[in-house]
Amino acid sequence: MLLIVLRRSVAVVVACLVAGCGPSAARPPGETTPATAPATNSPAGEKAAPRVPATGGSGYSAALSARLVTADSLPAGFVVDIATDMPPDAGDRRPRTDRPCSDETIPLLSARQLTGNPETMAAATLSHDGGPDSLWVGNEIIRTYAGDGARQALTDLRALVGRCPTVVVSSGAGVGDRHRFAVTPGPRLGDDSVRVSCGATSASGTLTCDSLLVRVGAALVAVQEEGNKPGDGDYLTQVAEAAVRRYQATGS
Repeated sequence: MLLIVLRRSVAVVVACLVAGCGPSAARPPGETTPATAPATNSPAGEKAAPRVPATGGSGYSAALSARLVTADSLPAGFVVDIATDMPPDAGDRRPRTDRPCSDETIPLLSARQLTGNPETMAAATLSHDGGPDSLWVGNEIIRTYAGDGARQALTDLRALVGRCPTVVVSSGAGVGDRHRFAVTPGPRLGDDSVRVSCGATSASGTLTCDSLLVRVGAALVAVQEEGNKPGDGDYLTQVAEAAVRRYQATGS
């Protein structure tokens, strides 16, 4: 029961990381208060009409958000919440290779953040609640780049995980927790794809945060699952396939 509660707490955290939760008073002046647009499977086989917010915070693109996966293209019971505040990436800050792997590299190792500077981004929280013992939660993030940015982001990710397959938290929350990472080839989607497998082991048990990243031309389509039990990744590939199909089908 404790692990189920933890997983549901992680679901809330993931929604906040992607959608930008928090009091509006804590945001910089002029920044839009985050909002999400839920879209669920419609009854009687009707297509769900996604509602894409017209405006959002810094980096938000309504046009790119319209290319996110929709609930009607996912297994029954999925909920899609489009985010209007984009999670920041690492930009040109790359971990130094002459220093040990530290807690600060965990967002990059888990592919929650990537190196580089996307031109536009779109994100959504995805969830499927099959009951008290069956909760899947994750997110989709689309990034578009100028030039060779998408390819370089995957190159940097592969190199960093190869150098830092294990990180032990040394300060702050979760001291002593052990994070393990691995990169393997992803499914045959797009021009290139990788699977990032990660697990965090603590006194409460082990949770996974696996990701699939697919490069489609100058864009990266990433689907991440968060806070799930080992073996709960049945939806990850299905969602990634649907997300890539949606992105490709809505291109100009």
